[in-house]
Amino acid sequence: MTFRYYPGCTLKTKARKLDETARRCAAALGAELVEPADWQCCGAVYPMAKDEIAPKLSAVRALADAKAQGQELVTLCAACHNVLKRTNLDMANDEHTRDAANRYLQLPEAYSGETTVLHYLELLRDRIGWDAIRAKVTHPLTGRKIGAYYGCLLLRPAREMQMDDAENPTIIEDFLRAIGAEPVVYAMRNECCGAYVTMEDRAAAKARVEAILQNAQACGCEELTTACPLCLYNLRENGGALKVTYFTELLAQALGLEAAE
Repeated sequence: MTFRYYPGCTLKTKARKLDETARRCAAALGAELVEPADWQCCGAVYPMAKDEIAPKLSAVRALADAKAQGQELVTLCAACHNVLKRTNLDMANDEHTRDAANRYLQLPEAYSGETTVLHYLELLRDRIGWDAIRAKVTHPLTGRKIGAYYGCLLLRPAREMQMDDAENPTIIEDFLRAIGAEPVVYAMRNECCGAYVTMEDRAAAKARVEAILQNAQACGCEELTTACPLCLYNLRENGGALKVTYFTELLAQALGLEAAE
């Protein structure tokens, strides 16, 4: 299985661990991730204004590249996934966005939202399968009580993202079961961590994180896992009460590719 792979900026800097472990795990599971040579930043935040075409152009380029290669486009960062998925829907359903983007980019072939955008978790669930992953596990995370932290962007807006039930998701819990861990469900697993507010109001973000961590601990979580670099930053820097890792780090440990820290 070969997929186009959009890493995004943060996975080349602060979130290198997310990128590195994801690539190694994909190879071990029989999936090839091919990174486009000249991708650009997706913009990090989806522009809500209908006439904001320029911030969407780099996302359209990545989507069109995947179409040209005849491959599905896999992402890892929750923010990148949100931007690419929603921009793709705009290109498929909004004539103004589609026409303007194609006129600006002058692509060899017009793009109209044909690419399937998958988050890495969807790759694991829908293309590889939990049973196949379970069969590859050599170091199951037996006895580890881990809470999934979804955050905002991975699941919302629900109508556009369509990855899972935005209010009662199960995809990360199913992943944790597949690698032998014990998932712990807690009420605030899909509440906002404070996101970019931490840049200008650290106290507000800290209050959000403390509420999340207290809820997780009260429900029996001994550690947390996430798919979002910004969430991981906030949970670590504004909290610290629980160990927080990327879900791909847990997968690498379960596959025997990396020792648990």
